[in-house]
Amino acid sequence: MRTHTRRAVLGAGIAAAGSGLLAACSSADQKGHAGHGGAGHPAEAPGGYVSPDGPEVAAAEAERGSGPVRKVALTATAAKLDLGGRTVGSWAYGDELPGKEVRVTAGDTLELTLANHLPEATSLHWHGLALRNDMDGVPDVTQRPVKAGGSFTYRFAVSHPGTYWFHPHSGVQQDRGLYAPLIVEDPKEPLKYDKEWVVVLDDWVDGVDGSTPDAVLAELSKGMGGMDHGSGSGGMDHGGMDMGGHGGMDHGAHSMGGRKAPTPTGPSRMLMGATSKLLGGDAGDVDYPYHLVNGRTPEDPRTFRAKPGDRIRIRFINAGGDTAYRVALGGHTMTVTHTDGYPVVHAATDALLLGMGERYDVVVTAGDGVFPLTALAEGKKRTGLALLRTADGAAPDASVRPKELDGRLLTADRLKADGPVRLASRAPDRTIRFDLTGSMAKYDWAVNGRKYTPSQRYPVRSGERVRLSFRNSTTMWHPMHLHGHTFALPDGGPRKDTAIVLPGRRLDVDLDADNPGLWMLHCHNVYHAESGMMTVLGYQK
Repeated sequence: MRTHTRRAVLGAGIAAAGSGLLAACSSADQKGHAGHGGAGHPAEAPGGYVSPDGPEVAAAEAERGSGPVRKVALTATAAKLDLGGRTVGSWAYGDELPGKEVRVTAGDTLELTLANHLPEATSLHWHGLALRNDMDGVPDVTQRPVKAGGSFTYRFAVSHPGTYWFHPHSGVQQDRGLYAPLIVEDPKEPLKYDKEWVVVLDDWVDGVDGSTPDAVLAELSKGMGGMDHGSGSGGMDHGGMDMGGHGGMDHGAHSMGGRKAPTPTGPSRMLMGATSKLLGGDAGDVDYPYHLVNGRTPEDPRTFRAKPGDRIRIRFINAGGDTAYRVALGGHTMTVTHTDGYPVVHAATDALLLGMGERYDVVVTAGDGVFPLTALAEGKKRTGLALLRTADGAAPDASVRPKELDGRLLTADRLKADGPVRLASRAPDRTIRFDLTGSMAKYDWAVNGRKYTPSQRYPVRSGERVRLSFRNSTTMWHPMHLHGHTFALPDGGPRKDTAIVLPGRRLDVDLDADNPGLWMLHCHNVYHAESGMMTVLGYQK
């Protein structure tokens, strides 16, 4: 587990770009806003929309102020990673999993230079931050991809405290080892605690028996028809479940910089029969061999040490590609204090459910002994594990299932925003409907029946109250993530940037359009997104 450090890091990505929207590219290293090796910014957004590096974006950044500059160097590279008794080849930030956390204070300016030592282009998205648009890290929308051998310097004001993370937004790179926490400390922190623990959850397939995320995507993209699932499927069947897909998308040009998608390697990773009542049915598509807590398997878990009676702040981050986690700390009640970086009315719980991309902060009072922190892969019958140790004694077995997993469970819809961050009541000026569509049979995941292209735009204007109305017509759950903003769940609900939309359900969320640019909206299941369930909100001039 991690404790406080001021160390650099980086994370893993998801779906990105397509056709060449970028009219120009800076070839010089322009004082923290450009790079080299092919990275740069668009000269003009098409169709009367605000450009990612336009004057409106600069004005919004100026309002955030410019505090002390925190400089970080980060290298994305191939690495051998020890998962705890199993070493795999993957891609990572440096040679650690998760990557070293970046820790700054609200009001700072972060200047992070990414050196790309990978064999293909990459990028860096700052998940949950309201930052300047040209630093958001979406290839062919807000920047050109950072080519292999190139570098790019991300520089932006960090205005709001909270628990965040960063990862690529290029293909399915996020489902490798490319991810790391970004912790923004509050200079006026109201919480009182003795220790802090950053807990990153992840589902892992890369480098295991020849598997890669690209090969997993290639297998899933064929849909249900004619698949020989072999032993990896468990011999179970989804029947007629409408799960979502890939269709006729040319994912070679879209997700892999023009390279043809690889032929699946290793055993089948298509998961059959994973179901969860909490998730409304089908729990996921991918049969991951490992579930990790801070980069370790349950057989060799990370241990966090404290004293009995210590108040511990735990920051949970779900960096997984296709897995929701139900999390509990054996022998303890958790008090939820924040979700997605924003404070909530404190609420006690035994367990939490985190979709991909979601974060929760909790406070616990440490007991006397050795306690399992278990992350149950919801509907997948496997777990990740870490330990809290405050005394000598034998550690619990890797298969431990604390009773708290079946106790009180909190989901985001049961929380209320803390008063100072509660979105003021106001009728929406604009409502945008997003039908989440697709089926496993065709693997044709999409938004409003349209597979993603970088030229898509749903218009908004600065100053509007915008309602996003998600309607999930599939039988899969989708954690929907909006870049550059937070939205409010209904009826005084929490401020979030990622929210689960259950199958067959509708979820309306409201936001204030106060950060001009072009902003991605997508499912944070990396395979659903890369197959087409993404689109763009664009601010009109």
